[in-house]
Formats: sequence, C-alpha cells, structure tokens
Amino acid sequence: MTAPSLDTHFLNVDLDIYSKRDLRPLVDRLGRKVRVLFAGREKKNFSAHLEIASSPNTADAIIRTFCRLIEHLPESERKIWDAAIVRSFSIGVQAEIGSPVRDFQVKQGTVTAVSNVDAEIVVTVYAPTRTRRLK
Repeated sequence: MTAPSLDTHFLNVDLDIYSKRDLRPLVDRLGRKVRVLFAGREKKNFSAHLEIASSPNTADAIIRTFCRLIEHLPESERKIWDAAIVRSFSIGVQAEIGSPVRDFQVKQGTVTAVSNVDAEIVVTVYAPTRTRRLK
C-alpha cells in the first residue's frame, strides 16, 4: 500500500452539467468514454457529473479530452449541451498543510477549447484531511 501524499496534489477533473432538460441522451452518447458519478433529476432541474474513463494525469489533458468529446457530439446531443445552464470543468486539488506551492497548468489552447464549447473552469481546493507534525 502506498502512503498518502503529504504534498498538495491534483485529484481529477469533473465535468458538472446542470440543465432544465434531461441530460441522459447526452450522457448516453458519451458512453464508455466517461465515468458517470451521477446523472438525473436534482430538484426541479437535471444534472450530470462525469469523469473521463481513461486516466490522463493532468487537468489540462483531461479537460482537452472532454472538449474533444463535446466537439464531436452529434447535433441532437450538442443541442442538449448548448442548452445547459452550467457547463463546468471542476479541477480538484487536495491541499496539505506545510506543502510547498504547487502550480497546475491549463494551457492557452485548452482555455480556447473550453471557450469554444462555451464552458467554464472551476478550481475546487479540498482542505487538508490531516495535520503534518511540525518539528
């Protein structure tokens, strides 16, 4: 078993979608290329929370993969995407006490790709889960 990292580290990117329309046809079209964390009704609206099924290891690579999938959607599923209220790439980062500063780069081309699919980038920083003993 590997010991948990004591450095602040990148976790994953979730694609969070909120809509007044059912998102199931869009999620189904993405198929095995995504892992569905949740897809269904949430109060009066619908939401889907997805991860990439393969394992790119940087936020930049994951977001690019999502953008390519969205860009290649057939027209009917792309209309569902375009009608969504929120289309958000959420970059998860686990913070650790005493960890050195860490940068997680999202390249210019990726920012352009996100803009082209009319989405946003959100950074979610999770508080440290344990304290490091200071000498």
